[in-house]
Amino acid sequence: MTTLKLVLGDQLNPNHSWFADADPEAIIVFMEVHQETQYVLHHAQKVIAIFAAMRDLAGWLSSRGHRVHYLAIDDPENLQAFGPNLDWMLARYEATGFLYQEPDEWRLDQQLADYVALCAVPGKMVDSEHFLTRRETAGELFKDRKQWLMESFYRHMRVRHDVLMEGRNRPVGGKWNFDQDNRKPWPGHPTEPADRRPRHDHSALWQIIVRSGVRSFGEPQARDFAWPLNRAEALAQLDDFVTHALPHFGDYQDAMSSRGKRLFHSLLSFALNVKMLNPAEVIARAVAAGRDGSAPLEAVEGFVRQILGWREYVRGFYWSKMPGYAEENYFGHDRDLPPWFWTGETQMNCLSQAIGSSLEDAHTHHIQRLMVIGNFALLAGLDPRQVHQWYLGIYIDAFEWVELPNTLGMSQFADGGLLATKPYVSSAAYIHRMSDYCSDCRYDRKQRLGPEACPFNALYWDFFDRNRARLAANHRLAMPLRQLDRMELGDLQAIREQASAFRASIEQA
Repeated sequence: MTTLKLVLGDQLNPNHSWFADADPEAIIVFMEVHQETQYVLHHAQKVIAIFAAMRDLAGWLSSRGHRVHYLAIDDPENLQAFGPNLDWMLARYEATGFLYQEPDEWRLDQQLADYVALCAVPGKMVDSEHFLTRRETAGELFKDRKQWLMESFYRHMRVRHDVLMEGRNRPVGGKWNFDQDNRKPWPGHPTEPADRRPRHDHSALWQIIVRSGVRSFGEPQARDFAWPLNRAEALAQLDDFVTHALPHFGDYQDAMSSRGKRLFHSLLSFALNVKMLNPAEVIARAVAAGRDGSAPLEAVEGFVRQILGWREYVRGFYWSKMPGYAEENYFGHDRDLPPWFWTGETQMNCLSQAIGSSLEDAHTHHIQRLMVIGNFALLAGLDPRQVHQWYLGIYIDAFEWVELPNTLGMSQFADGGLLATKPYVSSAAYIHRMSDYCSDCRYDRKQRLGPEACPFNALYWDFFDRNRARLAANHRLAMPLRQLDRMELGDLQAIREQASAFRASIEQA
């Protein structure tokens, strides 16, 4: 009576109930397959990290008596897709059952559900035992409401899970949200914490990946690899963040600087999204730091909001809108990504910094993703599906359930306002206020027109001009639209021409 139990590359939780005791009648199956490396072009570090972490968990399980079948990318028996590989494994082990954990991506959910429907043996999906909500929770909460609002969901979660609460309905500190206190530029002090993550040499694995024909982009950093392989390393990273970075996270979570990539961010998103860490324990560690006085409430609340609020909310939104959400294109944007999205070689310093660090580290923090790269993509009219595929491939923490709503909804407003309450766009003024990028840029942040003018300025006003009718009813955009109305026709025409010329230069590139 043998049962195959499939573990996907983002299900690397050694505390899952499957692994509590070694079951001689179960075979734990891991697969490295081209199916998962080819649906978009992935960053080299993302491929290395998932493969290395899968191999680490498989070895850990084997050492504890579990029967493990690990199908490596270069195994001659590997048919490079889940279905065909499962077929021959079921036959090889004369299996009488098949189990898999709930996938987080719609495409895999459908693939495995279809496989089970036609499978020669009984198959079943079980809980991944990770999230604080069900897929349907957010949709059920908002089913009778015209507008989804993350803040409403976040407050619901605070009460339901008794996080940062004084009694049943009163938030600690008397406020639900300290976001207004979390928008300071970083002056260079306090000092950015040292990166204490353990380093690994994955050069041998990288050579296997390359020889196996896996295409990728970005810097592999294979000999000095910083991303965690297992839960123990992820827990150490959590401890380091809470001790050295969380105290300042609140103040500077929106800051950007050429002097520091990490600043005070946790770098925990990869470990969370492949389930080495559980969101409940991460939240508990932050709350405990606030309780004992080692981190201020503003920092703790801001961090908790990202995980208890936004992360769970986005997951529920994703499952309520799939399939088809990736096709949304409210503004009808259709320009191809510029080639420098793959090199970082642009004279706009903010984009060079944000894209460059993404290519180098497979990571950059949320404001660089939203207010530099995403802001540019929306203002320039880049195809949102191409933007989505780029984000999904380049970031080590990007899996479609979390990346797609963030990119199409929050960043590109391609769903017309289903997720975000306004397009998140800005001129050079915001980037200058929150970073030091403009001081070293060849463009002048103060100019709208002319060869030295920052492209963000003309693109910003041209975006509102082109989309005035679509955005007129949005009360959150009343101020820029009033400013647009007060512009002289000649000035507005010059802005249109400047923006058009810049977009044409993107197409020519």
